[in-house]
Amino acid sequence: MSVVVVMVRATGMERACDDGRDMDIELLTTVGVGDASYLIASDGEAALVDPQRDAWRFLAVAAERGWRVTHVLETHVHNDYLSGALETRAATGADIVAPARGGYALPHRGADEGTAVEVGALRLIAMATPGHTPEHLAWAVRTAGATEDAPPEGVFTGGSLLVGTAGRTDLLGEGRTDELTALQHATLRRLAALPPGVRILPTHGAGSFCSAGPAAPSQTSTVGAELAANPVLAAVESAAFRDALLGGLGRYPAYYAHMAPLNRAGPAVLGGLPPTLTLDPYGLARAAAAGARIVDARPRAEFAASHVPGSLNIELDETFAAYVGWMLPFNALLALVLPEPEAAARVEAVTQLVRIGYERVAGHLAGGIDAWRAAGRPVSSYPTTTMDAIYAEAAAGEMPALLDVRQPIEWRDDGVVPGARTIFVADLPGRLDELPRGRRITVACKAGGRAAIAASLLDAAGYDVRLVATGGQVGWPERFEKLAAVRRDEP
Repeated sequence: MSVVVVMVRATGMERACDDGRDMDIELLTTVGVGDASYLIASDGEAALVDPQRDAWRFLAVAAERGWRVTHVLETHVHNDYLSGALETRAATGADIVAPARGGYALPHRGADEGTAVEVGALRLIAMATPGHTPEHLAWAVRTAGATEDAPPEGVFTGGSLLVGTAGRTDLLGEGRTDELTALQHATLRRLAALPPGVRILPTHGAGSFCSAGPAAPSQTSTVGAELAANPVLAAVESAAFRDALLGGLGRYPAYYAHMAPLNRAGPAVLGGLPPTLTLDPYGLARAAAAGARIVDARPRAEFAASHVPGSLNIELDETFAAYVGWMLPFNALLALVLPEPEAAARVEAVTQLVRIGYERVAGHLAGGIDAWRAAGRPVSSYPTTTMDAIYAEAAAGEMPALLDVRQPIEWRDDGVVPGARTIFVADLPGRLDELPRGRRITVACKAGGRAAIAASLLDAAGYDVRLVATGGQVGWPERFEKLAAVRRDEP
């Protein structure tokens, strides 16, 4: 039985089915954390694999399809989000099946190598695949009538084999990296030995900080395709494996440290998106006085033009929660200033926040910065520029004091503008005293989002700041030399 995958782009889901129509797979992506969850169904029954905390969206899909969710399958103790296993169990009564070695305190059935779960006419069999985490499992899919030696139709590989890369092995600290890297090596060799047509269905994908390198845009693959194109898998049989797995790692968000303990204990069941208060300007001021951090999620140019003094600009895009979790203490009390339309922005912001355990939202400012200003409250602002303008200034001999807030691996791989100061944005709160007070600081990154966060931090700390809102520092030598040549040729 072959599995055919068809992308339904409008919903961000994939539907896979065999020609006999006795197996369906719905892939549901969570772009912000670069992850995927799966509904696999047969004969009206379904299992949910690796759900995020806001599992009600997955249950809505199951209800639309007429499927009864009977099981939740976990591949590992997640570091990048809170699990929706308990949310699913509370709503459906589904059994939670999770790695027996995961140390879970919540009600569950412990699984290890060979554990089988029946879903309609399907059989999902656990494969011990440690490496990304010590307890990691993959789940192989077979029809109930398949022989024991028959290859699986597909494998839910979690954080082991990914599309174009593999799961990183350093998340538990330097002391366990060597051990987990050796385990991941053995796991990838095992998965690589499967027949080429076996479908690979990973949890982590493009944009995930859990991947050992850039994941491919495609969410699913096959063993054969990965053998042909995945550099980590290609290096499994060579001495270059360790460097292929660990040589391109970037930093990962600080909130990760809190996810595994909460997932083992079981996060509180919400039953849906929690409500938040609507604040008038006086309410926002009171929340700030009570210790709430004001997070302004508007676009960077709007924030630069006018914002509540002391607020932090983290744009409401797919990475919003990741940078809240990187920049602010875990589960800090927050008050939000949102982009238009406010109602949709509130849903998106709060969903992302509860997904990683930030539940203390005092409310959001009704009417935004216009309401704040109309109430006679003070506002702050700072200028913006473009990277092309910075190149022009440098070519004219007027190089600004430039602060580069990209990741260290980007400095290594893409270079640094000569003379620029390098401080990763997440390290900036603890290193502000390294920056000069008597000169304007121009902040840049690769595309502008991280620079916006850094500029708002500097502004709140009283620095004279300018934001590079458009363009980034990649390609400096070529672009600078081109502009310098133009200057030299001018009469």
